[in-house]
Amino acid sequence: MGNYLVAMEAAWLVRDVEEIDDAIGVAVSEAGKRLNSEGMDYVEVEVGATGCPACGEPFDSAFVAADTALVGLGLEMEVFNADGEEHASRIAKSEVGGALRDVPLSVLEIIEVPDE
Repeated sequence: MGNYLVAMEAAWLVRDVEEIDDAIGVAVSEAGKRLNSEGMDYVEVEVGATGCPACGEPFDSAFVAADTALVGLGLEMEVFNADGEEHASRIAKSEVGGALRDVPLSVLEIIEVPDE
């Protein structure tokens, strides 16, 4: 049994916004509220990063069109006593997915955390 840090990406839709900064603020706030209402304050929420196709530099993962935004959120949580990376991934997706119903999730990275 091991402990793992699981990094996920969520696609969050924000309606009635004109600016990317507003969309990011709303997305992070709404996701945080939904997670905290489920007692999941241990899940870290932040805006995701997307690499520029031309130069490779990261920029905020958000796009606004027709006053509707798609914001990529980065979510991280630590999973304790998992049987392996696949088990840790399933636990994290189940936990976060239960709180963020109807929000697409994908696991980006799983890092084993050494015992303290």
